[in-house]
Amino acid sequence: MKRLSVIVPMLNEAAGIVATLERLQPLRALGHEVIVVDGGSGDGSRSLAAPLADRIEIAPAGRGPQMNAGAAVADGDTLLFLHADTELPERAELLIAQALAPGNRVWGRFDVRLSGAQRSLRMVERLMNLRSCLTGIATGDQAMFMSRLAFEQAGRFPDIPLMEDIALSRSLKQLSPPVCVRARVLTSSRRWERQGILRTILLMWRLRLGYFLGVDPAVLAMRYRQAAHSR
Repeated sequence: MKRLSVIVPMLNEAAGIVATLERLQPLRALGHEVIVVDGGSGDGSRSLAAPLADRIEIAPAGRGPQMNAGAAVADGDTLLFLHADTELPERAELLIAQALAPGNRVWGRFDVRLSGAQRSLRMVERLMNLRSCLTGIATGDQAMFMSRLAFEQAGRFPDIPLMEDIALSRSLKQLSPPVCVRARVLTSSRRWERQGILRTILLMWRLRLGYFLGVDPAVLAMRYRQAAHSR
């Protein structure tokens, strides 16, 4: 099996980074690598992560720059970008290897499950997974993975403050459609619970529509922060 590099961008994740990285230790035992890229945490996240990762890198805050920095030092033939609040399904490395087997496609993502117990979140999950498969656009919550070659050919993550996952998906789609792995990652529903489910859906639709219409991602990021702080 080709080596997998799991790249975890992190910023002030002291509350959960140890649990996230502990779940990745079986991958390290199989010879895969875990790279944590810190965007300047001030809560001790870096010292907590250090014993549980193969490398700790420091990069300017922002998931795009952080994930690019991790990819630049990765040794693996396959790259997996995992948010710090997301948990992989069992045997994820085998699912990825099968998805990217020679003759198959060059990138993919997992279905997602949100951590909250609210029934309305189950509908959100289904819509997220369906939309992603129909459009071929993945989001970072879905643990995007790809061959290193595809990542380079797609131009890496753009240096923008928001929508970097969608931008990379659009470039990767030019190489192949994504593999939609039905096994589910478990990701935190804290954003939905903090901002409200309907409010979050409407906000993300507005932001994505703005992005597709050409609104500057910096403007979209400002709107996202304003909405997050208005609660």
